[in-house]
Amino acid sequence: MRQRKRILFVINPISGGKKKTAFNKQVLEVLDLEKFDPTFKITDHANHAFELGKSAIEEGYDAVVAVGGDGTINELGSAILGTDMPLGIIPEGSGNGLALYLGIPLNESAAIRRINRFETTAVDTGVVNGRHFFNIAGLGFDASVSDRFAADNIRGPIGYLRSAINVLSDFQPSTYTLTIDGKEYRKEAFMVSVANSPQYGNNAYIAPQASINDGLLDVCIVKKFPLYLFPKMVFHLFTKSADQSEYVEIIPGKEIIILRDGNGPVHVDGEPVEMGEKLEITIQPKSLKIIC
Repeated sequence: MRQRKRILFVINPISGGKKKTAFNKQVLEVLDLEKFDPTFKITDHANHAFELGKSAIEEGYDAVVAVGGDGTINELGSAILGTDMPLGIIPEGSGNGLALYLGIPLNESAAIRRINRFETTAVDTGVVNGRHFFNIAGLGFDASVSDRFAADNIRGPIGYLRSAINVLSDFQPSTYTLTIDGKEYRKEAFMVSVANSPQYGNNAYIAPQASINDGLLDVCIVKKFPLYLFPKMVFHLFTKSADQSEYVEIIPGKEIIILRDGNGPVHVDGEPVEMGEKLEITIQPKSLKIIC
């Protein structure tokens, strides 16, 4: 009899504001147990998914699966970079940006069936000041929203929207000096997003032409705009037309340096991280295998 593949499901119990008490049972009903031997572990502190990913390598698992949002995916993916171990995704986050881009179903059973196929694709990885990201990293408005959202007790899209509205009321644009593949730009910007994939999540596309396996990052500069145009800017996000706005400039590159006036939050796949005034950003082509 062929040996079953050992899979570790790493479950974030609070992601997306969704209960996951029945998840293990669902896996045992849908996963092909003739091919796969599942194990389940629940995260209970920051960076726990990263620790469990490293342990999975040492314990000889054949794959790890992130049951959560982009933050859980980030921790697990960062742990297994540079190995042949693939990462599976069961989207359970507030936005599920990476899963939506990869076409992974938001329905639990359908996503588990993707694991049964065990087909993988290699994706690029962005790096900002030593921290990896697979979806989007950014600073300015969206980083401030992520910082507020992380401190809030309401998860899911409603909580994120509430955080965005609270930040918007007194947010001021900043001036950034960007060097992209050797060319320097000085921009006053509402926010700067560095996109590996096109969307934040919930089908909000900041970089409609971005690809996760083209060896490039799309630097999206959202310039200062009149506040009354905010609804129109949101409309651009949800109609995949951000690149058509006069207030959005997108510059692709591989080596990016961003200078700002001081320290502050940077969102790394939606999770706020305090960083300094200089951000050094690079890309590692096709460095992570994802089951999709």
